[in-house]
Amino acid sequence: METTSPSEELPALYRAILDRVAAMEAEGDRAAAARLRSDATDAYSRAWDERARRRLETLLRHATRPTADDRRHGRPARGLGRPAPRRPVAAPER
Repeated sequence: METTSPSEELPALYRAILDRVAAMEAEGDRAAAARLRSDATDAYSRAWDERARRRLETLLRHATRPTADDRRHGRPARGLGRPAPRRPVAAPER
C-alpha cells in the first residue's frame, strides 16, 4: 500500500480551503472566511508534515459543516460538493 506524503497533498488541501473561503465570502460570511484563511495560511506556511496535513483536513472539514443558521433553517452544509443556489432562468421566447 502506497501512501502519499504531506507535501503531495497539502497544495490540494490548501486550494480546497481557499475555494471554500471564496464561497463563504460570496455568501456574506466574511469574518468566518477571514479566520479560515488565516488559520489555513498559518498551517500551510509551516513545515509540510503530517501535523500540517491533519490541521488543513480539520479546517476543511469544519468549514463544510452546517452553520447554526443552516441548522435552524434545515439547510444542508455549505461548502464543497454543495451546488450553488440556482437562479431561475427565463424561458426563451417563441
